[in-house]
Amino acid sequence: MQLGKIVGTVVSTQKDEKLEGMKFHIVKFVDLDIKPTGGFVIAVDSVGAGLGEVVLTAAGSSARQTWLTKDKPVDAVIMAIVDVLEIDGEKRYVK
Repeated sequence: MQLGKIVGTVVSTQKDEKLEGMKFHIVKFVDLDIKPTGGFVIAVDSVGAGLGEVVLTAAGSSARQTWLTKDKPVDAVIMAIVDVLEIDGEKRYVK
């Protein structure tokens, strides 16, 4: 799993029929202080996340384990919206 922040969306009117109805987000990877680390991924949203939210993504075969992405040509999925990180007993609210 990778921690990231949604910074944009990808709109595609022509795509494989198995991807119809899916929403694609641009997710920049972040560290535990929610600072960008330099990488990004285009991920299918399976939880209704939105612009600016901190999310957890999964990639590879794990990305095809959600109800939305099962048996679909997907390599990255947003599978959770993060509210709080607890690090060394300290809670960090990310919203």
